[in-house]
This record gives sequence, C-alpha cells and structure tokens, in this order.
Amino acid sequence: MRVLLVHNFYRHAGGEDAVFGHEGELLATHGHDVREFTIANDAIAGPLGAFRTALAVPYSVRARGHMARALAEHAPDLVHVHNFFPLLTPSIFDACRAARVASVMTLHNYRLICPAATLYRGGRICEECVTGSPYRAVLHGCYRGSRSGSLAVARMVARHRRRGTWATRPDRFIALTEFARRKFIEGGLPGAHIRVKANFLPDNRAAGEHVAARCGGLFVGRLSPEKGIGTLLDAWQGLDVPLRVIGEGPLLEEARRRKGPAVTVSGAVAKEDVAAAMARAAFLVLPSQWYEGFPMVLVEAFRAGLPVIASKLGAMAEIVEDGKTGLHFEPGDASDLAAKVRFAVANPDAMRAMGVNARKIYAENYTADVNYTRLMEIYDEARRVKRT
Repeated sequence: MRVLLVHNFYRHAGGEDAVFGHEGELLATHGHDVREFTIANDAIAGPLGAFRTALAVPYSVRARGHMARALAEHAPDLVHVHNFFPLLTPSIFDACRAARVASVMTLHNYRLICPAATLYRGGRICEECVTGSPYRAVLHGCYRGSRSGSLAVARMVARHRRRGTWATRPDRFIALTEFARRKFIEGGLPGAHIRVKANFLPDNRAAGEHVAARCGGLFVGRLSPEKGIGTLLDAWQGLDVPLRVIGEGPLLEEARRRKGPAVTVSGAVAKEDVAAAMARAAFLVLPSQWYEGFPMVLVEAFRAGLPVIASKLGAMAEIVEDGKTGLHFEPGDASDLAAKVRFAVANPDAMRAMGVNARKIYAENYTADVNYTRLMEIYDEARRVKRT
C-alpha cells in the first residue's frame, strides 16, 4: 500500500511528531511505500506571516492546492493526517475527497472541539466549547493567552461545526482512548467514524534482561501548571521518599526552589537516561490536572514494568487500572497523592506485582505488532468506505 503521511510540525518537537515518525517507520518496516507531505511552523515569517496564517486557519485554499499536487505526485492509496494546524487546515480533506483518496486522521488533541486543544483553562477542566459556542475561547484568550489567536482557532472550530465537515471527512478518525472518543462524540463528531487505537513504542527490553532493584518515585514530563507540578511538590513536602523530576518547562526554576530534601530536579536529560531512571524507580507519578491525550510516558513506564500513580482523570484513569497497574489519586489533591505514595512504599510486593501487570498490558496493547494490526484494520475500513 502506498501511504501519504501528512503532518504540520510545531516549532517545538512534541509527542505528535514522535508518533508521526514511529508510525512511518512501522509502515515502511512492513513493506508499505511511505511518502510524506509535511510543513513546519518555522515557515511562518514575522508578524505579517502570522497574520496571514491566522486568517487562513479556518480554510486555506493554498494548502488545498498544495495537497492536490502532492496527491497527484504520489498517487497514494490512503492519506493519514496527524496534524493540519495551523498551516495545512481542514481544506486538505477536500483535496483528498476530490481525488477520491481515502483519508484517516489521528486525533492527538482536542483541537476540533476546543480552541485551546486541551479542555483546560485557568487551572481546571473546561468544556464550555464542546457543545457551546467556540467563541467563548476568545473572551478567555484560551489559545496561548491571545484573544486574536483564539479568534482564529474559534473560527475554524465554528466553521466546520456549522458546515458539517467532520460528518463526511476524513473517512475515519483515530482516537487514542475510549475516553477521548466519547468527548469527541459529545463535541459533534460522528461516533460511527471514530476508531480507537493507542500509540505504541518498540520494545527495548531484551529477553531475560535483569530488572534492577527499584527505589523511589519518578516524574517525567513538561514542568507546567497543567501537568500538576504544584500538586507533586506539595505532596512531597511531608515525604521522606526519593523523587527524581525529569523535564523542562516554565516551572523548572520554581520546582528547583520549592523542592524538598528528598527531591532531585534534573531538568532535561537524554532518552537513554530516562529509560535508566525508569529501570531504577519503584513507581512513576503522573499528577496531570488536564485530561491528557495519550501520555507516551505511560507507555514508557509500562514497557519498563513500572507501576504508575496517576490522577484519576481522563486518559490516565483509563490507561492505569487502580490496584492492577498502579494507583489513582484525586486530581490536584496533594494529601491524597502523598497517601498513595506512602502506600506504595509500605507495600513493595504489591507495587512489584503491579509492575509485572503493567509490563503484561504493554505486551498486549502497546507494542509495534499490536499497533500495526489495528492500524491496518482502520486503513482497510477507510478504503472500503471510499470505494463505496
């Protein structure tokens, strides 16, 4: 099969970019002819470029033309879009439709129903735009604190909700969790067109590899308010349990100032160091206060046989099974998080068993082979729909 992978890269690399790369490699490994049609936000030059981009966010005729030429050049059997925002825009699906090429889109975030893409505002979950007017986001400046930027994205959400775009294109959506699927259906996307397929990671553990003795907690992620860093640091004020914090972001210096004696804030480290830290820790902590899309750090932890103490919220509550692959705590509740950490330390055998379960769940759900099988099912369905 010839597959055209489509992606708009952000200025700063993130999880969507990694998944785009992983799935391309996966398809190529299985003998598919993989082509790419990509653009990067670095192409937005200066204030004038930003202004023009904002005007075109709802629908770019220019991007539709570029997409039509890419389709003519590559003649794909299927197009898989990972991100069209902000330069490619939903117009690219009209090009696919005109060329009668099947299309699939992975819903990495909530952009189609929330201008902020996170369903999070002002330190709390916000779903005002899911069923209400997306122009509420302008009042709050939900997109990067900018009312003008929020207006551009709200126009996109409103236009395609009014037009009914998502009822007919793309041919299939991929949601990363059942939780996300339900939210998109609440926001007006057709449930019959949404399939669930998790992200994956290649297995990096050799058969029979020795697992070292584990100790302490680990946080890996962006140091920002929605990731629950404040809750994490508050919980550790009364804990004599080693915690290593890996990551960077706007709260890095605050984390270094506020950390207790048992906490080490490492900042950004190499991927190999993250893997080594996961092999040594007794549990991962994921204290996010927003729903999350599909936190790849969870798959990394499960792959490493590492149980997770996670907020009982959104994707985290679905992926981490309380008492089986980790523990839940109430989002934003530092005292409840501290209680779960104390339980983890007092019950090492139970946590080891949860780690074994986590590794099993990884093998059953998040390997490359499992992902490939599910991806082919969705691709085949999208192509059948297009033929009929």
